Amino acid sequence: MALRNIRKYGDDILRKKSRKVDVINDRIITLLKDMEETLYEEDGIGLAAPQVGVLKRVIVVDIGEGIFKLVNPEIIYSEGSYTDREGCLSIPGTQGEVKRPRKVKVKAINEKGEEVIIEGEDLLARAFCHEIDHLNGILFVDKIIKKEGEK
Repeated sequence: MALRNIRKYGDDILRKKSRKVDVINDRIITLLKDMEETLYEEDGIGLAAPQVGVLKRVIVVDIGEGIFKLVNPEIIYSEGSYTDREGCLSIPGTQGEVKRPRKVKVKAINEKGEEVIIEGEDLLARAFCHEIDHLNGILFVDKIIKKEGEK
């Protein structure tokens, strides 16, 4: 395992759409492990492959309840909404209020190649939405309703 460099705001890769993963191979397993290690080192709750320079549809999320390592994640259901503060490892020092679904269901492939459906509420739903946005070249600053410090 190795720590990966996190790409910062302004890096073109953060605005590109990630490619679907066709097969879970050693490279994808290594990527997932490296992303997990990098996430914990940076004290984040989510990380998407483009943030470490890889245009693949891969995310890791841990809000303190255990790691989710997901390949080709997609939101298949959402309900409700709420607004809360977000930040991003790729945009240090910036936070703002973002409206997200209160509950989501995410379909993905786990690191064993099995299809999984995960339900997330509140912070977990927010983290899934934030990381899946990264896979589509969308950053949370594109969705900020109010920047931190604004009235």
